[in-house]
Amino acid sequence: MVIKSRENSLSAWAFLIGVILAVIGGFLTGNYANPVILTVIVVLGLIVGYFVTEKDVQTFLFASVSSVIASFAGIQGLATNVALTGITVSGVEVGKMMISILVALLFLFVPATIFVAIKTVFSIAKV
Repeated sequence: MVIKSRENSLSAWAFLIGVILAVIGGFLTGNYANPVILTVIVVLGLIVGYFVTEKDVQTFLFASVSSVIASFAGIQGLATNVALTGITVSGVEVGKMMISILVALLFLFVPATIFVAIKTVFSIAKV
């Protein structure tokens, strides 16, 4: 019988719900972001950051910083492309929808990354 660890269960669920909410929220809102959805995403990001264990800090920070950089670069590239061409498919502005999804993902990753980084600095500073 396999015994599963439940130490990061809440964090994993918060992360999964945050990503799904970010994608659905970005997909549905299109041009603008709903402040209520973004607030929920930020809170979920803080929950994820709080429950990252000390043994997973390095992996989490590497992955989350990579995701933040990729999302930011994607936003910049898409914003330039949308400004130049204005991509629409069946009346839906695809570029603006993608930008909205990437912004919502940033609202999840940035608070979690900052929380874990600050928590790590404090744990290093302990004597």
